[in-house]
Amino acid sequence: MRHIRLLAATGTAVAALALTACGNGTGTEDEGAAGPTTPVASAGKAASGEAAAQTHRAAAGGRTANGTPVARTHAPGARPSASPAARGGQGGTRTGTSGGTGTSGGTGTSVVLCNGANTTVTAQPVTRPLNHMLITVKNTGGRTCELPYYPVLRFDQMQWVPQADRDTQPQAVVSLAPGESGYAGVLLSAADGSGTGGTTARGLTVGFQGLTPNSSGGPSATPSLPAKGVYYDSSLKVTYWQQEMDDALNW
Repeated sequence: MRHIRLLAATGTAVAALALTACGNGTGTEDEGAAGPTTPVASAGKAASGEAAAQTHRAAAGGRTANGTPVARTHAPGARPSASPAARGGQGGTRTGTSGGTGTSGGTGTSVVLCNGANTTVTAQPVTRPLNHMLITVKNTGGRTCELPYYPVLRFDQMQWVPQADRDTQPQAVVSLAPGESGYAGVLLSAADGSGTGGTTARGLTVGFQGLTPNSSGGPSATPSLPAKGVYYDSSLKVTYWQQEMDDALNW
C-alpha cells in the first residue's frame, strides 16, 4: 500500500509539471530569467524614435512631420546684424554750435572748438615772406580743441571777408592739445603793387568757424596790431589753419 501511494503522488507531480509547461501551447516557460522586451513595446519605441527623427528632419527642411511649415525668426545660423551704434560707427554728421562745441552723431563724442574763449591769439607781421603776417592760436584750455577751415579776418570796419587759398587746405583738421599752437598765414598786399584800395588798419578781429563752413565756432579774438598799424589791399587772403608754422608761411 505504501508503494502504491508513492507512485500516485509521483504521478500527480508529473501531471502538474506537464500542465505548467504545456498549458499555453508555446513551449516551456522559463520563470527564473528576466523577461525580454515584448514585441509590442519594442514596436512602440521604434515608432516613437522614427517619429522623432522624421520631425527633426522635417524641421530642418522647414516643415514638421505632418507637413506644416516651421515658423522661424531668421534663417538657420544667421545672426541679427549689429546697429551702427553697436558697431561703433558714426551715425550722423558733426554739427558745430555757437557755444564752441559740436557732437558726433551716433557716438555722442564731444568735439571742442578752438575760439577766443579757450585760446590766446597773436597777429605778427613777418619780414619773410614779404607783406605777410602770422596768426598764432595757442590752446589755453584743459581739453584738446579743433581749428576747422580758416580764420575769418576783419580789419577795423571792413565790409568784406578775405578768402582762403585752396592750395593750403590740410588733409586733416588741425587739432591742438592743451598748450599747443596752430597757425595761419596772411598775405596783406601784393608785392608787385597790383592790389587796389590799400589802407592801414589799426584793429583786427579773428573769427573762428564751426564744423560746417561759415558757421560760428564761438567767441572771436581781438589780437593787438603793431602801433603803426598794418597795411593791406585787395590782394588780402589767408591760409587754412595749419599744424606747423612753416606751412602757414611757405605759400
